[in-house]
Amino acid sequence: MDSDNRSDQGRKRTGAKRSRVLRRASVPRRLIFVTVGAAGALAAQTAIQHSDSLPDISVSNLLGPKPAPIVGVASVIDGDTIEVHGQRIRFNGIDAPESKQYCDDAKGFEYPCGRRSAEALDGFLAASRPVQCTFVTWDRYHRFVGDCRRADGASVAVWMVEHGQALDWPRYSRGAYAQQQAKAESAKVGLWVGNFQVPWDWRTSQPDGAAPIEPAAGQPQPQAGRAEWRLFV
Repeated sequence: MDSDNRSDQGRKRTGAKRSRVLRRASVPRRLIFVTVGAAGALAAQTAIQHSDSLPDISVSNLLGPKPAPIVGVASVIDGDTIEVHGQRIRFNGIDAPESKQYCDDAKGFEYPCGRRSAEALDGFLAASRPVQCTFVTWDRYHRFVGDCRRADGASVAVWMVEHGQALDWPRYSRGAYAQQQAKAESAKVGLWVGNFQVPWDWRTSQPDGAAPIEPAAGQPQPQAGRAEWRLFV
């Protein structure tokens, strides 16, 4: 009798284990694979859709307090970048020709539009110093991206676009300077006097990425009493 009871209990335990295995096996493997695959595809699609903004995302943008405005005499790097107190500052929402970039004038002759843009910015900043830049974000090169104004309150970005020395960059500006750009194009000033390639396309077309190079030793130094500027060649 005891042996029969033990046998019955053993069969019950075996049956219970088998039932649990069958319940687990009842979930179709295909359903599991499809669910996982769909989740992966959704994640990939989301990454692709937002890939344009990914280079500008950094921990500095997400965590910690935002930097205070930077105030000081600017060193001009190019038409959309300056340096103040050792901090590189990229103007928010505009893009200027690169230092090595050439454009065509009204007669079809090439001229160094990148240098021309930087020189125009230098003269503008020198007229009312110091410059003040309010923080917007950090870019992928850890440059301070900001809205900058002269001591008299004049907007650097507005002036550069309005005078045809830089372009409204819709990817970041959302058209904030479209009106100034239309005015410059209509008046045919700065870049609009001839033909040019927009800076963001020009950079893409360069095999070396148009990486800036520090100027060689012995180049002329800025004039005393003016905003310092250092052009890349």
